[in-house]
Amino acid sequence: MEFNPDLGEFVETTVAKQGAGSRLDAYLAATFKKQSRSYIRKLIDGQMVEVDGVPTKASKKLRGGETLSLFIPDPVELEARPEQIDLDILFEDRDLIVLNKAPGIVVHPSPGHETGSLVNGLLYHCKDLSGIGGILRPGIVHRLDRDTSGVMVAAKNDLAHQGLAKQFAERITEKTYCALTHGCPSPESGRIEAPIGRNPRHHVLMAVIHQGEAKEAITDYRLLDSFGPYSYLVCRLHTGRTHQIRVHLAYIGCPILCDDYYGRESSLTRAELAGHGVGQASGEGSQTVLSRQALHAKRLAFKHPRTGERLEFEAPLLEDFQNALGILRSRNDLK
Repeated sequence: MEFNPDLGEFVETTVAKQGAGSRLDAYLAATFKKQSRSYIRKLIDGQMVEVDGVPTKASKKLRGGETLSLFIPDPVELEARPEQIDLDILFEDRDLIVLNKAPGIVVHPSPGHETGSLVNGLLYHCKDLSGIGGILRPGIVHRLDRDTSGVMVAAKNDLAHQGLAKQFAERITEKTYCALTHGCPSPESGRIEAPIGRNPRHHVLMAVIHQGEAKEAITDYRLLDSFGPYSYLVCRLHTGRTHQIRVHLAYIGCPILCDDYYGRESSLTRAELAGHGVGQASGEGSQTVLSRQALHAKRLAFKHPRTGERLEFEAPLLEDFQNALGILRSRNDLK
């Protein structure tokens, strides 16, 4: 591995025995706690990480004892700059803009995601945004995870930002999500009240914990449909903790499909969703249908910060989510 040492830090470490069975990206994120897992993945994708001298994938399972070589570039000063990015706009006026966020896009710049964020696109489209969020998060009142799709609102001026932020803080907003999960919840509808805090063993992850600095977290859920080992749920958030729905559903034994932090896999094929199993199909059946967490922010309701009018917005399910849902429903049709 050859990189200019004046532009970053070169590190070598040996995988501990306790790391056997861990994914490469998860092990590195737990070892280098100052770096996020998404940033670690970017280093791996950029071939800045080697295992025993060979570049490899983030999903590689470690056995213990390997030599890991990393080049960590020096941090750059971040500032959100306008970029022309396609935005799916549901509503816009002089105070706010409501979007259907696509999966794979982060909300604001961060280490490893210096460009291509929603904020970059909003700055280009709106020319100016609320300054309350600072130079990295102008206009941002709430966030969606990178791979979560759906409706979100941003403020175009400080009046709107203050009004919207107050509603989120006082839990006046109504936030409804759809999710495809493993397992069927019991009971079929209910409330999860379980505090969420930083996972003490994996700093980049969250977990249900009942000690330390965990914060109150409340999620209502309801089963919409079931398909053998899978379920279609609707969830309503009463609090807004990091990864809340993902952590809560995993906590009750129903992890979201293709959630590679809290779930069981990073992708699913048509054959797997249809019930044919891994490796039992080729051609069309082997096509990947889902490669991101099946979580969609379906509905958002709030009062307009200037007029007080109640506004309600829905974002249609994106194509990958619709395709997965259609395949699952076909399982029931074949019964």
